[in-house]
Amino acid sequence: MSVTSRYRQAWEDFWREASGEPGAVFWDAEPAVTAAVHLPLLAPHLTDPGLPMIDLGCGNGTQTRCLADRFPHVVGVDIAHAAVAHARRGDPAGQATYRVVNATEKGEIETLHAELGDANVYLRGVLHQCGPDDRQPLIDGLALLLGERGRALLVELSEAARPILVGLAQGPDGPPPRLAPVFRHGIAPGEVADEAVPAHLRSAGLTVLAGGELPLMTTESAPDGTRIELPSKWFVAGRPQ
Repeated sequence: MSVTSRYRQAWEDFWREASGEPGAVFWDAEPAVTAAVHLPLLAPHLTDPGLPMIDLGCGNGTQTRCLADRFPHVVGVDIAHAAVAHARRGDPAGQATYRVVNATEKGEIETLHAELGDANVYLRGVLHQCGPDDRQPLIDGLALLLGERGRALLVELSEAARPILVGLAQGPDGPPPRLAPVFRHGIAPGEVADEAVPAHLRSAGLTVLAGGELPLMTTESAPDGTRIELPSKWFVAGRPQ
């Protein structure tokens, strides 16, 4: 079984088990502290805000619906059928469209690009949860979706998040309830080196236009009741104009 096949099955199992309740998933924080915070970082670099916006790795669509409030044509894409089913159930008004796409498969990405044309892309917390052999193909797929005019915003856990996650997992009572399924399904977050993200972007022919640090908000709380925040880095990327 390939890395991608194991990855797909892990996510199918994860999303099949996940509740459809808001905030039930560890990283499914409300858009006010996630996508709504990230989009202003992308806005100054958009060459065409009217391009389709793709939420790549949309999961249950919480952030996709936020994007659909701000862009005219939004498509949520995920590798797992179960995730896309959650997203569609959570969007009865059809604010966005959703589809199953393996973003590491060049043919599937080329088909999507042929349909949509150049697109802007939002990618939050996807690369660090991929298998090592799938990371560059994922970013190569991202570059295909952007084409010449699109811009991407990537938000990924930094190396500093890994010891925090390990500490949570190894606590005396085990991992917190919303984090436990991540480890149970063999999904290992926070394993991408900080310098690897811009390196993957450059290898795909993209230029890093901006970047910085932000906390990635979760839905879980520490014993003292404060929300758990994980260190993350953000990048805006696209082709040179």
